[in-house]
Amino acid sequence: MIVKISVVSPVYNECEVLPYLFEALPRALSKLSDHYEIILVNDGSSDGSDQIIRQRAELDSRIKLVSFSRNFGQQAAITAGLDCVTGDIVVVMDCDMQDPPEMLAPMLDKIHEGYDVVSCKRTGRDGESLFKRWSSTAFYQVMRFGIDKRIEPEVGDFRMYTRRAADALRGFREQHRFMRGLVAWLGLKEAILLFHRPARAAGQTKYPLSKLIKLAWTAIASSSPLPLKASSYLGAAMLAGSFIAFGCCLIGLVASWTTTTALAWIGFLLGLSGIQMSAIGLLGDYVGRVFEESKQRPLYVVSEVCNIDTSPQQSRAMWLDTTDGSGQVRIEPRIYGPISLPSPIRKVG
Repeated sequence: MIVKISVVSPVYNECEVLPYLFEALPRALSKLSDHYEIILVNDGSSDGSDQIIRQRAELDSRIKLVSFSRNFGQQAAITAGLDCVTGDIVVVMDCDMQDPPEMLAPMLDKIHEGYDVVSCKRTGRDGESLFKRWSSTAFYQVMRFGIDKRIEPEVGDFRMYTRRAADALRGFREQHRFMRGLVAWLGLKEAILLFHRPARAAGQTKYPLSKLIKLAWTAIASSSPLPLKASSYLGAAMLAGSFIAFGCCLIGLVASWTTTTALAWIGFLLGLSGIQMSAIGLLGDYVGRVFEESKQRPLYVVSEVCNIDTSPQQSRAMWLDTTDGSGQVRIEPRIYGPISLPSPIRKVG
């Protein structure tokens, strides 16, 4: 049986590391199958990464470029790559060589054993500070507590999927996306492989603490009502605190603690106002997300492609006029409507 492997990798300002990827990844894939494709999604890079990919794609038709009109984020880039895959096996991995191509062989073995998803779990991290490792551990603990206990700690987006699992993921079209949470929600048969994550081949990480915090909030707010519940619990605690404060004020009046009583009331009122504003802010964020979803805007806008002959018929995806080197239109501009999933996928989850 001939198996075609599709690799999806988001790219954002990675011109320094791409030569290492082009050397190692095709070599690893050629040992597994003669039929493969590498789909690199340029997420609005400004350092010429798209030009490097285009030059390599012109030499090898198995390397494909999907270029966004601007930066839409890693999760949108993964979605666009999944929309374009044509293989029987799909791999999602980073392009910075911290997801070793050598892991593809044991991952494929697990797929042949009957697993739908094979995830790689980091047992160690080279080239990262103690604070970076601590923040990453805290991130996964928050994800497990706030979203789904099935989210495996220290497992990122480095995964291999069967085609039916990839098609199931493509069926999720919400604006605010957290792919790891979606994989956990599907509940497909998953295998975990351990690996020691090497340092970046070159360049600097594109996921500082600020982006990690933003991803954590997006994941929780788009997948769980926990913040709203937390504001309710905090309000209940404040109500209990108000009874305690009221009792202290009565004692203070009897004991003539005039200054202490005034300060206690000021602190109580400020705390209550803070809780109210926090709850309003949480509600506003959720309402804002509902508003954004109601507009049904595209998840991404593709402005250029290379070695992609037809645009995938997926909902909430905008493909602009894309041309090849001769100036001939290869893909017509289009915004696609709702997707109908194959019958096996309807049974998932």
